[in-house]
Amino acid sequence: MNIKITSKDLVATEAIKDYIDKKSERLVKYFGDDLDVNVTIKTEGSNQVAEMSLKVDSTDFRAVTAHKDLYASIDKDIDILEGQVRKMKTKKDKQNMTESIRVKEMVQNDEAEVSDEIVKVLYYDIKPMTPEDAKLKLQEQPQNRFLAFIDIDTGKTNIIYRLKDNKNFGIVEPEA
Repeated sequence: MNIKITSKDLVATEAIKDYIDKKSERLVKYFGDDLDVNVTIKTEGSNQVAEMSLKVDSTDFRAVTAHKDLYASIDKDIDILEGQVRKMKTKKDKQNMTESIRVKEMVQNDEAEVSDEIVKVLYYDIKPMTPEDAKLKLQEQPQNRFLAFIDIDTGKTNIIYRLKDNKNFGIVEPEA
């Protein structure tokens, strides 16, 4: 966190600098240490004015308060900045939530609109093997329900598939 303190018609003592540093720590929980705080303290009549601006990434926050006590003015500025930050964060969270709901609805609508269409194509190698070898290979791949292979004996493309009981297998063979 970078804090720059500028004083006009007023001396910024070590106590004031420490107080500003301590109070600015409340803003770190929202952004981490990646923020710049500019503080200007000055006297206007009988009031002490504290002007604080916070810059995070491309967003600026600003608060100006006047009070007879400079410490009270600093406290009020921090409260204002924290409120602005909370409001912005809440607004962004709502936008993100709304956007995610919209995206989810669009995906559901897209899924509902597609029918009688080929929507996915998978490519794989078909290797010559015996039905027993194909069964062993399918057992090694529990995520797959079927496996296409070329039967060594007949030279025809067959498909071995796992039955719903997950214990037995079936084979699809062409007739001709």
